[in-house]
Amino acid sequence: MQDAAFQTEAEPAPPGNGWRLRIAVGLLVILAVVTVLVTNRWMSERFTDSTRSRAELRLALYSGNLLTELQRTSVVPLLLARDPALIGALGSAEFSSTSQRLISFQAEIGAASILLLDKDGRTVGATNRNLIGTSHRAAPYFIDAQRNRDTVFTSALREQGMFDFTYSRAVLNDNRMVGVIVVAVDLMKYERAWAGLQDAVLVTDSQGIVILSTEPRWRGLTIPQALAARDAPSAIRRALQATADWAQQPPDAYLKGEAVMKTESRVPFRGWRIVTFTAYDSVRERVNGILALEIMGFAILLALTFYLLSRKAYSQSMSFQRESAELRLLNARLQREIAEREKVQKDLAVAELTLAQSSKLAALGEMSAAVSHELNQPLAAMKTYLAGAKLLLQRRRTEEALSSFQRIDDLIERMGAITRQLKSYARKGGEAFEPVDMRHCVSSALSMMEPQLKIRVVRISRAMPRQPVMVMADKLRLEQVIINLLRNALDATKDIPSAQIDILLSAGETATLTVRDNGHGIEDLDNLFEPFYTTKKPGEGVGLGLAISSGIVTDLGGRLTARNAESGGAVFEVQLPILGSDVKAAE
Repeated sequence: MQDAAFQTEAEPAPPGNGWRLRIAVGLLVILAVVTVLVTNRWMSERFTDSTRSRAELRLALYSGNLLTELQRTSVVPLLLARDPALIGALGSAEFSSTSQRLISFQAEIGAASILLLDKDGRTVGATNRNLIGTSHRAAPYFIDAQRNRDTVFTSALREQGMFDFTYSRAVLNDNRMVGVIVVAVDLMKYERAWAGLQDAVLVTDSQGIVILSTEPRWRGLTIPQALAARDAPSAIRRALQATADWAQQPPDAYLKGEAVMKTESRVPFRGWRIVTFTAYDSVRERVNGILALEIMGFAILLALTFYLLSRKAYSQSMSFQRESAELRLLNARLQREIAEREKVQKDLAVAELTLAQSSKLAALGEMSAAVSHELNQPLAAMKTYLAGAKLLLQRRRTEEALSSFQRIDDLIERMGAITRQLKSYARKGGEAFEPVDMRHCVSSALSMMEPQLKIRVVRISRAMPRQPVMVMADKLRLEQVIINLLRNALDATKDIPSAQIDILLSAGETATLTVRDNGHGIEDLDNLFEPFYTTKKPGEGVGLGLAISSGIVTDLGGRLTARNAESGGAVFEVQLPILGSDVKAAE
């Protein structure tokens, strides 16, 4: 018994435990290194692309703001050059009230400043009265306006290192130049707004010269010269040395010693370009945070490996408890994310319905002026009939007075029909579909558009079958689509002398409604149904009508298409499944 006990106590450890432990630790370290490297590369690329996308979005916003300000101010010289008061002042050389008139115009249109020059280039009127009497004979905007009778845009660098942006136009009287109107564009407000951001922003002209910049000393330089400037801690130092930051690909440049990416876009105005430099800080923080978590996880795993090899049973129990806790946390987080996702989807659905209703109410706003004109006519007639009925009653001609009252009742019924149409169209459409005759929808839409059609000289031709064309749809939403198409046709033929709109309804395998006009046609068919795409001037539309109409037709199981007619103009087609047919809706 003693020999057996002795042999048990002196039994050596199983061979091979040492090298197995070393292999396990080595494999774990290799796995950790590979995982960190792969995660670093993948997450860096992903977060870099996300940061670049946000920078491009901001760049598009900046570019749009610049273009809007330039386009808004470009029409001001044309309007002022035709102002009779200014033309008369230049002709009579009486400028006592000219400056005050220009100041009132500045308050209305929001221009930076306005100058009125006579034919010799002398300032005779200005929003800044200190400039009256100064000579601008050698100024580029005065010389260009004399040579070109259209509106001329000029940019010039001042001594203070700032650019002046002006629109100028010759003022004509009997086809003879009597002066020049000069309107300054305030683009420096955007530069001041950009200065509060972390991004470095600059705008160059067609020659590559920096005309706007968050760094004042860059103005008047080219981009390479600006990047080479190393004065002040906020200047960009180009990355000439080969470097690769651990959290992203090699940066485009350095801003205040930190890596930045360069984003560039074209401003659709005289070859201008806009460039931003965005910091990688967010990318570095997120990637390094994930890598730190991974390294921490592998460090814990390595410690647990030693612990598991020495105390397998206990460590397995603790590992199960930790995994269970992590799973509970993940499950709770997943449930929160699912709830947030469902809430966002509901909010998105409500926003889409609200956007469609807003478009409809915008159409009602445009119709209101024409409808008020339609209501004024019956009101005037009612006033006349009432005066006549009063005279008839005084003369005891009761039957003729009753006839006048009957006419007044008919006029009231007509006014009620107009208001009922507006109230019906303003109501929100529902989701419940019902059998609808497309002929009635076309007639209702034309009835709603009748006041606007009477204001314009437009020829409307309508071709519809005698038999009902039944589809399964929401009547109000379908009428909204037809009204949007008619409004677009009216806008497209606004400058056409003999405007014409053709409406054709046919029933075959599908119900097809065609709206054709003789306007200028469609320039960009690819982006026509994209939200916020519009060819109208700022303030005339936001480009949501066709996008909303396309979504409504798609919800109804149909398809909205557009093309240019061979004889000129645009053609829009709405195709919907015929009620009761086995034909599937076009995708």
